[in-house]
Parts: sequence; C-alpha cells; structure tokens
Amino acid sequence: MAAAQGRLSDGAGGMDEAKGTEEGAPHKGSTAPPAFAAAVEALRGARLRPQIEVEPTRAPQRLAPHTYALEAAVVDGDEDLADGRLVLLHDPAGHDAWHGTFRLVTLVRAELEPEMAADPLLPEVCWSWLTGALQARGLTYGEPSGTVTRASSHYFGGLSARPAASQIEIRASWTPREGLGGVPDTAAHLASWCDLLAQVAGLPPAGPGDASIVTLPQRRGPQSR
Repeated sequence: MAAAQGRLSDGAGGMDEAKGTEEGAPHKGSTAPPAFAAAVEALRGARLRPQIEVEPTRAPQRLAPHTYALEAAVVDGDEDLADGRLVLLHDPAGHDAWHGTFRLVTLVRAELEPEMAADPLLPEVCWSWLTGALQARGLTYGEPSGTVTRASSHYFGGLSARPAASQIEIRASWTPREGLGGVPDTAAHLASWCDLLAQVAGLPPAGPGDASIVTLPQRRGPQSR
C-alpha cells in the first residue's frame, strides 16, 4: 500500500512528522485510558467497502498523549487511485483548541486530470466532500479546519516524454462528538473518511445516494503500487 507521506496538523498549530511507536500500537503508555482503548477497538473492527484497503501505521509522537493511526488506499487491481492517512488523537485532560478530548486528523491525496485541477472551484468542492461525507452519516463534529492544495508537475529534458501531472491534497482535522462513556463513534467517522477517499478517487457511491454528488473522474493512469 502506498502510504500518504507528509506532515499532519493537530488543528491547533502543532505539526509533527509521521514517526511513532510500533505499527498498530496506540502511542504512549502501556495502559491506554478506557475511552481511547474503546475508540481504537472500534476503528479496528469497522467494516468498509472492499475497494479500500486499510491497515495500521505508525502514529505521530508529539500531537497528543495517546495516538493511533491508519493508512488507506483506494485500489483498482494492482493500482492505487487515491491514498491517505487518518490519525486519532486523545488527551484525557482536554484540549482548548479541540473543544474536546478527541481529535481526528487526516491527509488525503489523489492525482487529477490537468483540466480538472484548473477548475477554480476545486478547493471549495473538495472541502465540501469532507463535510458532506460526515453529514451523510449523521455525524456531529466541531472545530473543523484544514487546507486543500493542488499542485502540477511539468517534465522537461530527459523527462519530457512524461505527461504533465496534477495532484489534489486534503489536510484536515475535526473534533468528533463524544457519546456514551465519552467515546466518539470512530467506526462511523472512519467510514465517512473512506467515503471521502472513494469520492476523491472517482468511485461511485457505495449505495443509493444523491444524484447531485460529483466525483473526480478517474485519472489517466493510476499510480502503480
């Protein structure tokens, strides 16, 4: 699986590299708080659409006292259409910027057709996909923040035979509302995040949906895994 590389923001101005403890292990401390342990267990047990491969990855170290991370790829055969990373943060003492004790942080990216990347409304549309994916599953959340970045690469000299490439990247964070026992519905948040990944990759909705939903057209040549 091609993991999404880069920096993740905790939504409060802090940045950290994607370094961490053993893959799949919640960060810091041998005994996790019950709420965090339950939230992680829900992530591990979530059922997702088959085109999306999800696996644990190393969590950032300094964003919160307790962290857990997943990486995912939208797969078509042996090709990745989009990939991303989702990090669960937990601070039992709460965090002023989060307005809660949990935070979800994400990085999602996919390649685009150049003409699609040139659309001036693309950043707003991509951000609406994130909020729309959460709302479509009836999830409540607070303090959303993030960026949508598009970049283009043009090749010259010995690389001039390569076609121009464009990429969209969504970095975001939000505070999931806590439910019974102070535990947010992390499985539903993961499912909504996978809905976003699928939409960015150009896949149709998994079930009956609004015909007005627009997805990105699949890129010219999926990235080899």
